[in-house]
Amino acid sequence: MKLWLAAVGRAKPGPEQDLYHQYVRRLAAPITLREVEEKRPLPMAARMAREAELLLAAIPERAVVVALDQRGKSMGSEDFAAQIGRWRDDGVADLAFLIGGADGHGEEVRARAQLLLSFGAMTWPHMLVRAMLAEQVWRAQAILSGHPYHRA
Repeated sequence: MKLWLAAVGRAKPGPEQDLYHQYVRRLAAPITLREVEEKRPLPMAARMAREAELLLAAIPERAVVVALDQRGKSMGSEDFAAQIGRWRDDGVADLAFLIGGADGHGEEVRARAQLLLSFGAMTWPHMLVRAMLAEQVWRAQAILSGHPYHRA
């Protein structure tokens, strides 16, 4: 299964990017990162719709989509790993994670997502969410392979 991450915004060098890469390097199959931006000063609804269009264009058409969304489902690491394992076992070829812009995801992304995933009710910096996601994907890989990294 190929992993994708489409995110609004361009990462700048710094500790968040370093942490993201630390976990991505550990993955058996790396995440293909696609960064998108809409630089025109659009009204919020139009910007969210445009960002949704850019995010969905950055991933394979038939990918299973997980949208990181504050209003989404909160999952423990074991449940997250089990869901990834089910998709893998069902023959999903592409699994795409989407991180929206400052105002969240447009409705097109929310409608397309098979899972709306929340990292809790708190608001997290988008670049830190990338690192948190990479760690949880690596943790899921460790859980599924029986690696001792995860201790619950």
